[in-house]
Amino acid sequence: MAVSIPATTEESALPGGAAAPSRMGTTAMRVAVLDRDSGFIQVLSKRLERIGTEHRILSGPVPVEAVAAMRLSALVVDLVVLGPQAWEWLERLCSSLPELGVVVCTAPSTVAQRVRGLRLGADDWITKPTHPEEVIARVESVARRRRRTSEKAPAKPTLAGEVEVRPDHFQAFVSGRSLDLTRREYELIQLLAGAEGRVMEREEIYSRLWGYAMVRGDRSVDVFVRKVRQKLEKASPGWRYIHTHFGIGYRFAAEPMEQDMAAERSPAERSPAERSPGERSPGALPGRRRPQEVSPEPGSDAADRLAGDHRELARAQQEDEL
Repeated sequence: MAVSIPATTEESALPGGAAAPSRMGTTAMRVAVLDRDSGFIQVLSKRLERIGTEHRILSGPVPVEAVAAMRLSALVVDLVVLGPQAWEWLERLCSSLPELGVVVCTAPSTVAQRVRGLRLGADDWITKPTHPEEVIARVESVARRRRRTSEKAPAKPTLAGEVEVRPDHFQAFVSGRSLDLTRREYELIQLLAGAEGRVMEREEIYSRLWGYAMVRGDRSVDVFVRKVRQKLEKASPGWRYIHTHFGIGYRFAAEPMEQDMAAERSPAERSPAERSPGERSPGALPGRRRPQEVSPEPGSDAADRLAGDHRELARAQQEDEL
């Protein structure tokens, strides 16, 4: 079924015939709005035209490839339009186009729904009804952050063991084969690898990836670490990359699996070369010390019982002699 994608790229003119300048500076924004609320679309379109922002209206779900071809700065999307496939579509969009700013603008939702959308890759979440100026301000903010990131000098690939983290591809590879990391998974491995062996606390990881403080008891970081670990172990089974520091956080360092296994084995299971100088060899028993005898305090019940035992023992010896 063909999807109608009407474009509205005309710029409104200011008094005197001058075109309205974009508030993004020299780089104009290109925004798409995926929504069916005619009143909201009409007001928002007029505001975007007034500030000289190129935009188009999408009346329904479009393939991710089509969104990529639009070369957008940001996308405003109402998840209600997407129906049951909303979460799957949002995740695929964000993982395939990590440079695209995504702003969800939808009907009132639960905390769980908002958290899920943000964790799938959305940059912001707005609840309707909302003022179009707020929507535009948030879109500009997201696009501005994306532009700053893209203008930075491209980071060099990070090599660790068999893994190569490629910022230019937003992906990690093992022997040239992609790990198929999602956007959030890639951001996690890039963050840990960039720490150069430093242990990163869970709270720091969360704030760097999600942009706000971690709520007590939130296990999002642990969940994503487990997902990345599974993909690393499957693609590079001979190495261990993400190490847990219980009660603190995680550290990224490529270590051969044999080395990790040797460190986890007990002294009796290790070979002589693996044992440290202070460890005993298997079967060696430590020297046994004679327990120190402690005399009970005089006048105490224990002393009285001990004296009675001595008297009974002396009486028994006398009877044996008779």
